[in-house]
Amino acid sequence: MSHSSPFAQVIAAIDHINREDPHRQRLGEVEWPREYLYSVRMSEQLAAFAPQASELLQIAARAQHIRRWAIPRTDYPMDRNGYRRWRSDLAKYHGELAAGLMANAGYTAGQQQRVRDLLEKKQLKHDPEVQTLEDVICLVFLRDYLADFAARHQRDKVVGIIRKTWGKMSQAGQQAALALPLEAGMAELVAEALEG
Repeated sequence: MSHSSPFAQVIAAIDHINREDPHRQRLGEVEWPREYLYSVRMSEQLAAFAPQASELLQIAARAQHIRRWAIPRTDYPMDRNGYRRWRSDLAKYHGELAAGLMANAGYTAGQQQRVRDLLEKKQLKHDPEVQTLEDVICLVFLRDYLADFAARHQRDKVVGIIRKTWGKMSQAGQQAALALPLEAGMAELVAEALEG
């Protein structure tokens, strides 16, 4: 029987699942399971942006992409409605997985539901913790994934995505984004998006 805290058990269980990701991402000389790397980045960014984050918000951040590869984008129509359905189904799936891991560790049904609500972004702009999670998602995208996204898409699309990302963030999130150490050329794209 484990003597670690319920929180530590859940984080370890999320990490165990995300280490199974068949997709890899290179960071320096190391190849990481893609969603495991993403989950670590989410936790690190949450700790930097909201050091007093609740335990449940920390779980939600770590579980944001749990086993995401199990529901590929290609299973849905390649249009706006297909994209929205995919994102909605993913959020529910992540919430179900996280809640199951929490149940195994002894969290209450109410605590499990709270993490589901966070992962499904319920009451965004009205629930401070949901907004904090969204801010962290946006910060991780801008810091760690924007350059790769920009390399694969036309400039106009990238600028549009940055504008949409900016609109999802709180003022505190936007201020944190302006202080990010962005890769070469990315700060210019952000500036262009904010001018429009």
